[in-house]
Amino acid sequence: MKDIISEITIKNMYSLEHTMAGRFLEALTYPWEALPNIKNYILEIGKTLDKDEYEEISPDVWVHKTANVFESAYIAGPSIIGPETEVRQCAFIRGNALVGAGCVVGNSTELKNVIIFDNVQVPHYNYVGDSLLGYKSHMGAGSITSNVKSDKTLVHVKGKNSEGMFDIDTGLKKFGAMLGDCVEVGCNSVLNPGSVIGSNTNIYPLSPVRGYVPADSIYKTGGVIAAKSQ
Repeated sequence: MKDIISEITIKNMYSLEHTMAGRFLEALTYPWEALPNIKNYILEIGKTLDKDEYEEISPDVWVHKTANVFESAYIAGPSIIGPETEVRQCAFIRGNALVGAGCVVGNSTELKNVIIFDNVQVPHYNYVGDSLLGYKSHMGAGSITSNVKSDKTLVHVKGKNSEGMFDIDTGLKKFGAMLGDCVEVGCNSVLNPGSVIGSNTNIYPLSPVRGYVPADSIYKTGGVIAAKSQ
């Protein structure tokens, strides 16, 4: 087995106390390993939710009673919407979506096969598919994840760390982006298949991102990556 690239592991990218998926994720190594089983996990925990706190508004769609879901929003199952989360006008949740507490799923935002940690904001015209968004991450208006390569081949995660270049074959055809905790994505950026963004990193607006971006970085125009000042 190849050596583990520690910088892109669940352990180093996410605060698991800030998601209902903590038990599920802690058994895995890399975050994208969760993608094939999000649906089954939602179905498993959905049936155990406290009926005094969650209402099953349609088959396999559980919404916390403190959440605010606008009438024009669409939510397909299986999905869970956490406490004090707002699902705004014309949001389109296509299923396999575990959305945490205190989140904003904004107008015309589309979600599919995702784990959204607590206090995440995808507030304006975002597409997030086959992705994990860490605690307090935020995607600016119009920023999206691209989850299938144009040539339809399997997605690789590529990058560089202190040990040199790495290339991991994920075995997945659909893979959007893995955002660590407190990632800020600028408006109208595109996170290409296999993007893994370390925690506390900022992505400039209008950026086409691919591969690994280290934690505590700034991804600038032209793909320049700079460390944040300490």
